[in-house]
Amino acid sequence: MTEDQWELIEEARDSIGAAKLLLGGEYPGYAASRAYYAMFYIAEAFLEGEGMSFSKHSAVISAFGQHFAHAGKVPLEFHQFLREAHDLRQIGDYGERATVTEEQARKQIARAEQFLDLAERRLGSAPEKA
Repeated sequence: MTEDQWELIEEARDSIGAAKLLLGGEYPGYAASRAYYAMFYIAEAFLEGEGMSFSKHSAVISAFGQHFAHAGKVPLEFHQFLREAHDLRQIGDYGERATVTEEQARKQIARAEQFLDLAERRLGSAPEKA
């Protein structure tokens, strides 16, 4: 794992922690948003390992699907998790207040944790410090 990948994984880990705090504070929309960002950072880490970087969320989601999920490098469900989390994040951040339920947020957090586990298994350990 490169230093850049490691930083993205750490951002994902922090986002999961923040999502749990937000859910505990009864902010399910914001919790779902942080869970999405955890998955997004992990997708970026996978892409970074292949020398790919994108400025748009839609491009990251698409490239992750094409180069990892549909290429058989990761289970297809992870691309679906990312797409659904993105849609829910849009609703939570820009939709009507209290649209995202606690159950939906819990599901996204659980998926983000699965995504993190996948990344830790596939991308390897932290880079060695010089």
